[in-house]
Amino acid sequence: MSRGLGIPVKLLHEGSGHVVTVELKSGELYRGSMIECEDNWNCQLDNITFTAKDGKVSQHEHVFIRGNKVRFMVIPDMLKNAPMFKRLDAKIKELLSWELAEVEQLP
Repeated sequence: MSRGLGIPVKLLHEGSGHVVTVELKSGELYRGSMIECEDNWNCQLDNITFTAKDGKVSQHEHVFIRGNKVRFMVIPDMLKNAPMFKRLDAKIKELLSWELAEVEQLP
């Protein structure tokens, strides 16, 4: 049974339109503006700076990266203030307050 998208995938979607760095499992690096990212981590980037494993740097206009080749992505720091984290904080506070209420009722 599916419980919806996890926070990492939601965060990737929030990264659309921002400059991200993607490292592949092969060691190659892509840095550019994320046009779109799918739930399976497939993503499209524009205005790319590509760094090969041997350190050679080149420029590309547009790339599509297959999600299962991604080791990790670096997204902008400002996304730590994304609304989803505020909702998560509220849910955690609600859960903690309920657990405290249950503990207070114990004899």
